[in-house]
Amino acid sequence: MDKARLTSLVLQQAETIRLLGADCVPVYRLEDGTPPAFEEAHAHEPDQQASLPKGVTPAAPREAAPPPTSVRPSKVAAPATPAIPATPGRVSAAGAARGGSLTLPTCTAQAARARSREEAIKAMELLRAKYDQDAPHTQFVTAHHNIVWGEGNIRARLMFVGEAPGEEEDKTGRPFVGRAGELLNKMITAMGLKREDVYIANVLKTRPPNNATPTTAEAQLCAPYLLEQIAIIGPEVVVTLGLPATRLLLNTDATMSSLRGRWASFTLADGREMPVMPTYHPAYVLRSYTEEVRGKVWSDLRMAMEKLGITLPAKRPGA
Repeated sequence: MDKARLTSLVLQQAETIRLLGADCVPVYRLEDGTPPAFEEAHAHEPDQQASLPKGVTPAAPREAAPPPTSVRPSKVAAPATPAIPATPGRVSAAGAARGGSLTLPTCTAQAARARSREEAIKAMELLRAKYDQDAPHTQFVTAHHNIVWGEGNIRARLMFVGEAPGEEEDKTGRPFVGRAGELLNKMITAMGLKREDVYIANVLKTRPPNNATPTTAEAQLCAPYLLEQIAIIGPEVVVTLGLPATRLLLNTDATMSSLRGRWASFTLADGREMPVMPTYHPAYVLRSYTEEVRGKVWSDLRMAMEKLGITLPAKRPGA
């Protein structure tokens, strides 16, 4: 790594002071336009810009963010627990709260239900464009090449929500296509469905460094877009895969073992109640590939399908 690149990696974006209330220095870009990573640093002297290394030019200032207006209901607000310490370079929960949430194009529940398929697709396209414009992932460390938005049936009765893309997902821009995705596909098939029958998304739309578990703050920054995805699709059941997605939607700090296998719900901004069935993430199942774990996941999926009026056999296929 050359000196200019290394220098750019440790410089900060001055706007972060306003968004996060953190001590930092401005962020700069290499002359080739390569954006630096988000790294925390100490406050700088006012003449820092005058001593920039050769080959580094200041990044263009961003437009001012809109006034913070939350579209999230109280049931999915940030948990009233002490902020967990952030990994160096990753935004803290308190910082995310100071940054505020974003105003998204939420419509009424009646209007959402009355949307045609084409109107729902258009609404999702507009939401994706808004995400690209707002780029919440620039407020924390990512190691991504592609934004992994989500895919599936825009009118899906069943939606799966995971935590964040992995390496294979980052390469393709599609959710759940690695080893965990292969297992999820098998689970969907065993439920009598096809992948194109459901909708699949993650809380984070970009890959965390080394596939790290998303922090509470990172999840909160990306939550409004996930909630709006759910509002557009309007599934009858949401299956959360793993603890980060479950804790975010249910506003809880409980363990997965105490959450899975039990129905819960959260409320969208338009007032609709979304039934949630938490279960283990396929990646966890692969790490703990026992009859007990697989049996618990199958039990959770059976309950989800029963909510949709479909009865599955008590014994999972292939068991």
